[in-house]
Amino acid sequence: MSAPQVVVHRDKELMAQAAAARLITKIVDAQAARGSASVVLTGGRNGNALLAALAQSPALDAVDWARLDLWWGDERFLPEGDPERNVTQAREALLDAVPVTPSRVHAMPASDGPYGRDADAAAAAYAEELAKAASPEDHGRVPSFDVLMLGVGPDTHVASLFPGHPGVRETERTVVGIHGAPKPPPTRVSLTLPAIRAAREVWLLAAGDDKAGAVAIALSSPGELQAPAAGAHGRARTLWLLDRAAAAKLPPQLYPPASA
Repeated sequence: MSAPQVVVHRDKELMAQAAAARLITKIVDAQAARGSASVVLTGGRNGNALLAALAQSPALDAVDWARLDLWWGDERFLPEGDPERNVTQAREALLDAVPVTPSRVHAMPASDGPYGRDADAAAAAYAEELAKAASPEDHGRVPSFDVLMLGVGPDTHVASLFPGHPGVRETERTVVGIHGAPKPPPTRVSLTLPAIRAAREVWLLAAGDDKAGAVAIALSSPGELQAPAAGAHGRARTLWLLDRAAAAKLPPQLYPPASA
């Protein structure tokens, strides 16, 4: 478990650009060290802003897209191509414009796919796909993701793990179906905290004053049942990437003044 590090940027645009540059560096370094890289994407406004910034980055061509595996932390259990699905938004923001290998884009199943409307079966299938991609040195049922990104919700949820919901309590499975989510759509598929914690680095993204309360709560070390974001951490590094609005309720000692 790594202690959280906090980096605060002037505004959400700068945060997205800086995070995109940071991600390119991590991917290139991982590909140089191990031959390939593995990244878990997140949706929402901050995740999509990062992908859009990545698409505009002058360093984009440094990434060898044929040696990159892309996964998702969660997905809205909707039909393929639905504009609310994270993978649909990621394709529009970035993936359709880069030469990524289709078989290395690991989208979560859709509600009109082979598992029908059975979100639990879809979750089990994604867990199996993750397990097949794990290597012996990963020592687990998921790959050791180089970077796993998560948006932080105003209620402190990450992926589709909401405060007090059963998915937060899961300790055995790596992927679960989510039923009765407090924000639409109610049915989702999500990685669990054990799967999230297998990542080398976990990055939590939050921008806007509507996230300030959640950020302050999660970084005050409450239990993960009450604040799921508090339970998301990487093996080597846990990085909170914020703008000033999202950091407004943090005590100044949590981040150096220069980071703002």
